[in-house]
Amino acid sequence: MKILVAEDEPRIAADIAAVLKASGMAVDIVDNGEAAWFAGDVENYDAAILDLGLPKLDGLTVLKRWRANGRRFPVLILTARGLWTERVEGINVGADDYLPKPFEMEELLARLRAILRRSGGQAAPVLKSGPLLLDTRQMRISLRGVPVALSPLEYRLLAFLMHHAGRVVASTELAEHLYSSDNERDPNTIEVIVARLRRKLGNNVIETRRGFGYLVPDGPD
Repeated sequence: MKILVAEDEPRIAADIAAVLKASGMAVDIVDNGEAAWFAGDVENYDAAILDLGLPKLDGLTVLKRWRANGRRFPVLILTARGLWTERVEGINVGADDYLPKPFEMEELLARLRAILRRSGGQAAPVLKSGPLLLDTRQMRISLRGVPVALSPLEYRLLAFLMHHAGRVVASTELAEHLYSSDNERDPNTIEVIVARLRRKLGNNVIETRRGFGYLVPDGPD
């Protein structure tokens, strides 16, 4: 999962990024509205954390432009403002949730995980595909009840596929969501990571659709 953090307070942005990275996510940080609008318009993010009080371009304007341009990734609004009308306006123009400042990082992470699950059509915090379980809260993988240790990249790739279970995902799309924007993206490395996951989880966990991409079957069967 790749997350855009648009926050102009360096300490808050760094704290958010540290929590998200520790939770297996790739993170891009921008500190003004113009940069946020551009990044969200050209990159494929799984979600954005958007401060309303950004310099150069306020968060509501950024959100309106994203939605007007067809950018549908979920957005969690952060605001230090006390006006409930602004929070309502944010929801009305396309935000998925909001969190007033100051906040606890645990709550931010819980809200972010919830909107990520909803965007992928998932409701429960534990994702299932056959005998495979992924607990998004604890970042734990188990196969037939046995815990499986994964590297951060392996976890990130498997989590993306399981959030989108039942959909074929191309290697290029996986590469876009696996790395932050300052990392080189090579779709060929996806095949290597998938091969490592199959060695740990079995060949049937991730299906290959030749010429199209990879698929994790939907459902607990």
